[in-house]
Amino acid sequence: MSLFGAMNTAISGLNAQSNSFGNIADNVANCQTTGYKRVDTAFVDYLTTSNATVNNSGAVIARPQYVNNVQGTITQTDNPLGLAIAGQGFFAVSQQTGEVNGTPTFNPQQYYTRAGDFQLDENGYLANTAGQFLNGWPVDQRTGVVNQNMLAPIHVTQTVYNPVATDMVTISANLPATPAAGTAVVGAPIASAIDVYDALGTLHTVTMNWVRNAADDWTVQVNAPGDMGDPLAAPPVPADPDRGAADVKFGPASGFAGLQAGAIGDIQVNLANPGNITAHPNAPGNTAATLDFTVNFGSGWQTITLDLGTYGQPDGVTQFAGTEYNLRGLAQNGVPPGAFASVTTQANGNIVVNYDNGQARVIAKVPITTFNAPDKLQRQDGQSFTATLESGTPLAEAAGTNGAGNLVTESIESSNVDIATEFSKLIVAQRAYTANTRMVTTADDMLQQTIDMKR
Repeated sequence: MSLFGAMNTAISGLNAQSNSFGNIADNVANCQTTGYKRVDTAFVDYLTTSNATVNNSGAVIARPQYVNNVQGTITQTDNPLGLAIAGQGFFAVSQQTGEVNGTPTFNPQQYYTRAGDFQLDENGYLANTAGQFLNGWPVDQRTGVVNQNMLAPIHVTQTVYNPVATDMVTISANLPATPAAGTAVVGAPIASAIDVYDALGTLHTVTMNWVRNAADDWTVQVNAPGDMGDPLAAPPVPADPDRGAADVKFGPASGFAGLQAGAIGDIQVNLANPGNITAHPNAPGNTAATLDFTVNFGSGWQTITLDLGTYGQPDGVTQFAGTEYNLRGLAQNGVPPGAFASVTTQANGNIVVNYDNGQARVIAKVPITTFNAPDKLQRQDGQSFTATLESGTPLAEAAGTNGAGNLVTESIESSNVDIATEFSKLIVAQRAYTANTRMVTTADDMLQQTIDMKR
């Protein structure tokens, strides 16, 4: 029995080392596969009879030992959509099953991967080289709210960015308290141009003319060339670039006590030229110092608010020492129409569509899925995995929260295979295999000698 047992044991060793060799070959073959996770080999001893007086030879089997939680090297790439995870977690991805009317259909089974070499495919989906589609949380384009209850393939619709009519202009400037001779004297205007957009995205220039009435007392007149009025109104409103004027007073000159000198104290509509100006006078609580005007550039009436700062505060438009008008900042919220330019990723998981008008829109947010036992995931094609009972429930988390790793943009994760280590294992497996073949040969020789004893 011992000879047959030894032969069976040696044969089981051959099978085990053969399986180990297969795992090593798989690792070496995928040493440059993005996001690949190596498979080690664990050997398990099986007994037949083993007690204090008898020990019969048993067997050995090789079981795969998955190493899914060991990170590979993260390297930079020239792919702007490349993503890598520094730490624990996986990308949630979907696999395509077909196409209906030019729109891909997806397998309801959820897959997970570390292969983040994503690019836009011909249909505008983010997919890696294994053909798996990156899933993300959609973002409501009206509110900007991320819907964390829905996980779907990220689809980049390369549409235009619709124009936005200007309705707010923020100005930061300093009017000279001591103007130079011949400039900003009483009655001499200082002009400041503002670019605004109408509802069609057409650019117009509105001019603010500042006229110094006296110390701490100015009048701002708004001029809008291109105003078309409203000929269909009853009675018709004629075109008139002069939209009206407002009186702006600084510090104590406004009549309000305790205001800082140089800060706006009050704004009132100029009674001599009210036009279409609406002022928001000073009120308790340091309210915004604003005035509104309406204009029609041909696409309907639009009201534009001029934000001059905060009453009583040295921000926005001020009147401090100086001899010349100093425009420090000018911003408005209108935009012209824009065409799709590119897609970029951010470290917080945002997928951003950029347009040639300088605008950007967040369309989705990429979560990171974590497992309690990632080494228990079921391997699938294309460096992907599926969840099992042993791996635990998948948990989708924002990058860098609740144990999830951080996202690294314009990067990919290499295989976690170390070639030197694999070749060391290969040498050991080869020697063990040779030793087991020697055991089989020796057992066969001994068995043959036992048979020859009868002759």
